Amino acid sequence: MRLAIVSALAVNDSLTFNELKRLLDTTDGNLSVHARKLEEADYIVCTKSFEGRVPRTRYQLSAAGRQALERYLAHMEALIRATRER
Repeated sequence: MRLAIVSALAVNDSLTFNELKRLLDTTDGNLSVHARKLEEADYIVCTKSFEGRVPRTRYQLSAAGRQALERYLAHMEALIRATRER
């Protein structure tokens, strides 16, 4: 779930909680828990605001989150190459 959140945010400037929830086809609780962990790791930035009386939570990928994703992708690409070379 965390990789899915980071990946979704990597290809979008930002996404609201509900947009992420629909995109990832997950529950409020599941998304909340994993988003909080990513926020605590400084991989994503959470901004809370109101549109009228409706609360709006918006997420963005941080620079640290983008670097972590790039490291992960490079590692996975190396594993794939090594596996194919066998």
